[in-house]
Amino acid sequence: MLLPKRVKRRKQQRGRMKGSAHKGNVIAYGEYGLVALDPAWITSNQIEAARIAMTRYIKRGGQVWIDIFPHKPITKKPAETRMGSGKGSPEYWAAVVKPGRVMFEMAGVSEEIAREALRLASHKLPVRCKICKRDELVSADEEEKA
Repeated sequence: MLLPKRVKRRKQQRGRMKGSAHKGNVIAYGEYGLVALDPAWITSNQIEAARIAMTRYIKRGGQVWIDIFPHKPITKKPAETRMGSGKGSPEYWAAVVKPGRVMFEMAGVSEEIAREALRLASHKLPVRCKICKRDELVSADEEEKA
């Protein structure tokens, strides 16, 4: 399970997920990528479940990159607790994912194997996803230059 080694502050505010991803929106390492279409918090357990689903399907062939990391601590108060008495303790870690963010990348396998592996991984995540090839996904900066 992914989590930061150490953090400056134990608890964080919730924040907002408006707008689309400005960084991490291009396929940087692999040939195929899994791109988020909705904003969401993706927990470290969900990232790990998606990773296991992909690597099991490709049977140790190819290479997988995880492009998101759960930096955000999510707190929760115990059940049946009265209001007040401060913020709850951190329960799990989540990655903030905005639309357009490349979450997973894959290379070294054929296109049909990569598409099926990424499809299986997408079923483990709480967001709608699309599977893209490297040449399909072009950043906004490159579009302006062209």
